[in-house]
Amino acid sequence: MNADNTRTALVLPGGGARAAYQAGVLAAIGELLPDATANPFPILCGTSAGAINAATLACHADNFRAAVENLNDVWRNMRAHHVYRADPLGVAASGARWLSSLALGWFTRRSPRSLLDNEPLRQLLAQRLDFANIDRCIAAGSLRAVCVTASGYTSGHSVSFFQARSEVEPWTRTHRFGSRDRLSVEHLMASSAIPFVFPAIRLHREWFGDGSMRQLAPVSPAIHLGAEKILVIGAGRMSERVERRRGEAYPTLAQVAGHALSSIFLDGLAVDIERMQRINRTLSVIPDELKAQAGIALRPIETLVIAPSERLDFLAARHARTLPRAVRLLLRGIGAMNRGGGALTSYLLFEQPYTRALIDLGYRDTHARRDEVRAFLGI
Repeated sequence: MNADNTRTALVLPGGGARAAYQAGVLAAIGELLPDATANPFPILCGTSAGAINAATLACHADNFRAAVENLNDVWRNMRAHHVYRADPLGVAASGARWLSSLALGWFTRRSPRSLLDNEPLRQLLAQRLDFANIDRCIAAGSLRAVCVTASGYTSGHSVSFFQARSEVEPWTRTHRFGSRDRLSVEHLMASSAIPFVFPAIRLHREWFGDGSMRQLAPVSPAIHLGAEKILVIGAGRMSERVERRRGEAYPTLAQVAGHALSSIFLDGLAVDIERMQRINRTLSVIPDELKAQAGIALRPIETLVIAPSERLDFLAARHARTLPRAVRLLLRGIGAMNRGGGALTSYLLFEQPYTRALIDLGYRDTHARRDEVRAFLGI
């Protein structure tokens, strides 16, 4: 593998249960490597569920094959109750809190924290991840940096918490910051706290939610951490033509929520990649002498994007009935159990049939582009 990969970054955006797709892509990449134990991505950046995947890779950066196997083991055996309380009592309690708040909020002056209780996710992460190994991997040279992005509810800032080699400096840009910190389960819980669905998490002096919110430049943290090549594994189709057709029925709450989550998780990434490609084209036509004279510090960034070749909301709709009955009843009430509500379901469907279908899709999509992956990694 090419020695230039010391500045190669992996960017894993959010998407709830959709992030299982990333495990399939990484499994295929592992098969293409001449040495599957060597980490091909010394810079790891994750947001939301992608932050959990990135942290898993960082904790096992000294053995990429083991990291990918660990990741696939979790996603292939995923059940909803591993992520949030899916038992009838837990779901009923969450639903009752929301109803009482809507009906009596003026009296109790208390608002519900979230639709679902994701305490099981905290327990799963604590059992599976050894955060102390991140420092050991950085010291050994198998990892340069790892960052996890969360969104501050008070400040509105996008904060990328990172662990990295000593020469990596924090950064400040408009509404976004890079802050050196020791990563923990709480950082992952904050980054993956989907608004309304999962509760906010307090880190230091502020409450944080899902890092995909207000993330104006999802690829930017990787560049600040020193990346010169970036592989992005998306959690939704980056560009597609959807035929406009007449909508007779009023959109359900699930359709509105799914539309909002897709805007949070997908739109910012597509725009940022388009912006970076436009900058690359501009830099390519400016002679190096002129760039030096003008003090232009920008550098071209090689990128490769791997994203699902199928509509994940349609895939989720086919597997929606595998959700626990209590969760199905809750989602049916807001219209999420039909095809129109598949977008919302696609983010919450943490069940084996769906996550395995996503893993298999990621594996197939990557092998279909294996020549591009080999060229990108210098194999």
